[in-house]
Amino acid sequence: MEKLTETAKTLRTEMGFGGYIHLKLIPGTGEKAIREAGKWADRLSVNIELPTEKSLVSLAPEKSKKAIIGAMNDFSNLRCETEEIQKTNRFHSKGKSKKFIFAPAGQSTQLIVGATHEDDRQIINLTSSLYNKFSLKRVYYSAFIHPGERSLSDPRLPQISSPPLVREHRLYQADWLLRFYHFNAGEILSEEHPFLDTHLDPKTSWALNNLDFFPIEVNRADYETLLRIPGIGAKTARRIIENRRSRKLTIENLHRIGATLKRARYFLTAAGKFIERPDNPERIRRLLSGIDGAGLQLPLFEF
Repeated sequence: MEKLTETAKTLRTEMGFGGYIHLKLIPGTGEKAIREAGKWADRLSVNIELPTEKSLVSLAPEKSKKAIIGAMNDFSNLRCETEEIQKTNRFHSKGKSKKFIFAPAGQSTQLIVGATHEDDRQIINLTSSLYNKFSLKRVYYSAFIHPGERSLSDPRLPQISSPPLVREHRLYQADWLLRFYHFNAGEILSEEHPFLDTHLDPKTSWALNNLDFFPIEVNRADYETLLRIPGIGAKTARRIIENRRSRKLTIENLHRIGATLKRARYFLTAAGKFIERPDNPERIRRLLSGIDGAGLQLPLFEF
């Protein structure tokens, strides 16, 4: 950890590098070392790797969940401490002096998906908890890639023919719902349905399971409610609110402002009119399944 930090310090002070630096924290790193790393790096991360302590013991026994969470907690406390100092200094100096910001891009972590038997619900619950407790900026998900023939006989590893890329992508979409669409983990997955649908993005899946929430009238709904409509992302929701200030929106208006209605057509009304009524949920599910192209680079934002 000292060598990593010294490298970042050299880049800053001797090489004059002012760009982005992301340093990995080694589990067990103490508060003093984290404080020093945060002086020179934009972002720090400690990879939790696997969703449960049982899986860590099985596949990465040299790692300790306690040490990983401890490093995350130390970072969070240091970030809060420096933010408080900055607020105080800004108050006394009336905002004229530029103050040091500890790791301004925050902290992140990574989870491997598919190496162990945890379901998506366990992963999303863990992700939600990390965001809430430690104010993480990002959780990254990596589909498990089998290390090859040398490990084929290792009973601890799943024998899979290809990485679970679609599952990885659905987790990213669910993560987006947690961070930017104001969903909570319990809305996305349940004990009865612990895995994300590989054929439908998680917002569309939620909508089909909660049809009593719809239709949403775009001329009246607030921003957060608009975000619940499949196919309506943050940009489109803002456009709807901006345009309806000067006129009542119709279906034609939605097309003109660039709204993509392949998914949204079943879940909204404009000036009281449907594009298509959601009378047959199973039919809608069939029509929308795989609409974003399973196995390809799938869209993250407008879903």
